[in-house]
Amino acid sequence: MGIIFNRHAHRNIGQAQSLPDTTQAVDWTFPHTEQDLRKALARFADRGIDVLVVDGGDGTIRDVLSIAPAYFRRLPKLAIIPSGKTNALALDLGIPIDWSLHDALGAIAAGRTKQRSPIEVRHAAASAPHLRGFLFGAGAFVEATAIAQGVHGMGGFRGVAVGLSLAAAIAQTVFGKSNNRWRRGLKVGVALDDGMRIERNFYIILGSTLKRLPLGLRPFGRERAGLKVLGVDAPPRHVLATLPALLAGSESAWLERFGYHRCATDSVRLTFDADFVLDGETYPGGDLILARGGPLDFVVP
Repeated sequence: MGIIFNRHAHRNIGQAQSLPDTTQAVDWTFPHTEQDLRKALARFADRGIDVLVVDGGDGTIRDVLSIAPAYFRRLPKLAIIPSGKTNALALDLGIPIDWSLHDALGAIAAGRTKQRSPIEVRHAAASAPHLRGFLFGAGAFVEATAIAQGVHGMGGFRGVAVGLSLAAAIAQTVFGKSNNRWRRGLKVGVALDDGMRIERNFYIILGSTLKRLPLGLRPFGRERAGLKVLGVDAPPRHVLATLPALLAGSESAWLERFGYHRCATDSVRLTFDADFVLDGETYPGGDLILARGGPLDFVVP
């Protein structure tokens, strides 16, 4: 077993981690840099660990999943200790926020798992993904994430941060001028795996392989596995009237007529000249391919 403990994760800051009885079967790492993480994952792979425990938030999981395939032919089972600010993956898996290493070890022994596939993000010119995560966003989502970071700084986390960020984004969109950065949108070229191609201004583009999102939000419609994508035309129309139905998961045809587009796909190509967000971190955009990755086994209660 290999255990990655992120000292900088929200719930771990200032906490002294008590280590279990360490045997030859348990290997700990406390990485401070990406290079530290790479060295630890290479060591874990050489030792042939059967379970990888990640004590951190969604960003820590994203970093581990993005780097680990360079060292593992097939990733071991993953156990998540939700120590971050939002912990969307843990929520989706049904892992309680107070789940501890002791709880995870018990679940590992019991063999309880669920499968989830990450989103793999790669530049179209690259042969392999450079990022793996679970929630992708472009357009207004980048601005909303910046607001969420500010809420975190004021002490609001998890559902509180999501709710306040959503409320602020709605206010900026509804009451902002027609040419403000929220309403004017982002020009995006979209190519789906069925051959459909479009180019237009989008207010927001979201993609996720999670089944459930914080606060019970269902922007992708009914709960289902796989890569789901939502695109909202810019400027968004009838926001106050449509948003409740959209976030409740309504699949009524009138949402499509008002510029709210959903699809489930194995891959999508997005071309845009702006940043995007993957699991809370901002990255430069470009000519990107988002694809559903292979299934991973996560230990659950």
